[in-house]
Amino acid sequence: MRENVRQVARDARRATREGAAGLMRRRRARLAEAVAYARAHSPYYRELYEGLPDQVDDPALLPVTDKKALMARFDDWVTDRQVTREKVEAFAADPRLVGHPFCGRYLVVTTTGTSGLRGLFVLDDRNMTVHTGLGLRSGGGLAAGDVVRTLARAGRTAIVTAPGGHFATVAGPARMALDRPWLGRMMRVFPIDQPIADLVDQLNRFDPASVAGFAGMLTLLAGEQEAGRLRIRPALVVPGGETLTPHARERIATAFGAKVRAAYASAECGFLSAGCTDGWYHVNSDWAVLEPVDADHRPVPPGRLSHTVLISNLANRVQPILRYDLGDNVIVRPDACPCGSPLPAIRVQGRAAELLTFPTGGGDHVSISPMVFGAALHVPGIEQFQLVQTAPATLRVRLRPADGADADRVWETTRDRVTHLLAEHQAGDVTLERAEEPPQQSPGGKFRRIIPLAKV
Repeated sequence: MRENVRQVARDARRATREGAAGLMRRRRARLAEAVAYARAHSPYYRELYEGLPDQVDDPALLPVTDKKALMARFDDWVTDRQVTREKVEAFAADPRLVGHPFCGRYLVVTTTGTSGLRGLFVLDDRNMTVHTGLGLRSGGGLAAGDVVRTLARAGRTAIVTAPGGHFATVAGPARMALDRPWLGRMMRVFPIDQPIADLVDQLNRFDPASVAGFAGMLTLLAGEQEAGRLRIRPALVVPGGETLTPHARERIATAFGAKVRAAYASAECGFLSAGCTDGWYHVNSDWAVLEPVDADHRPVPPGRLSHTVLISNLANRVQPILRYDLGDNVIVRPDACPCGSPLPAIRVQGRAAELLTFPTGGGDHVSISPMVFGAALHVPGIEQFQLVQTAPATLRVRLRPADGADADRVWETTRDRVTHLLAEHQAGDVTLERAEEPPQQSPGGKFRRIIPLAKV
């Protein structure tokens, strides 16, 4: 049965009311359907799942997949034989086709490749319907004053992101504008590859009811709001794409006087979770599976940091994502979230691929999480920082001082804190270089705070 948005939204709300049992029942049924469909229509999965039971509703029975393996077998991975990597590559190379239907019915989404491998993802109508329906489940929680602010701005949504590519933040809204022009008029993409003064001026004139974008860029805009150059009053701000620190969350909320609902998702599963007012991400576990695991892909219990996380998208049929290694470090909340949601609650600590590894004095190596640097560099006067490992024992430090801050003093404080942190972790003689250039954005618009040696 092909669900419509209202059916998905109604069932999602019913699942929430039914609690953990209702969510798990739906998850098991949908996982079994997704596995059966993949086996029947994807040569890759037919081969990978040979020898498994006829019906699988437990994700732990499935082999692990990842981007590298799937992209290498792209034409065997997809379930529609009209879809080939060559055709998708050609389609994605044309910026005029962003949001337009591929093969007359699919949405093409690409990733920037900052993790080492560019991803090409094809999403079907069912995936997009589920994405929209689950958005309706998580879209509540605004107070009466927030509703007034939203209505006063005609529900206008500003999406601050990188232009030109088939990135999810651009392709999704473009597809909506094509399918529903009235909705397209309420949503506008604001490109970040322009002077900040021009971006601020455009946002002031648009006067959005909600603003979405990467956490780093929204933090920059919070600084513009604090300085009085940006003068918008959104009811809701949705940071995504990067780990949001508690400090950044509080700063954005205070600067805009808005609710902050951080989003944790990916091109592979855009509806993976939704943020709550208590700062947790709630996994849409009736339509997605999220498994925190250790380095050997064994389950990690709630309350303990995972090495990585495996996800399964239970909606998309054309390009099945099943037990897929996403590479993020997460913690599952061991108790009930104060917001009252029965959906599993997680926090994201960073990406395993962003661990910085240094030689120690004894000839071994030590790895340090990006979140450790984030905590150490919660320094007054820093607007943004970026640490680039240019050699095994060399860190290039890019800083953007806040308005009015003494750049030399900010550098000295940063240097002292990073030096102390490295000494605490017994890293060897690490050289810190002060960069002349500010933090740089990736092609997709992210401010990656940590860039390990292999990703430079």
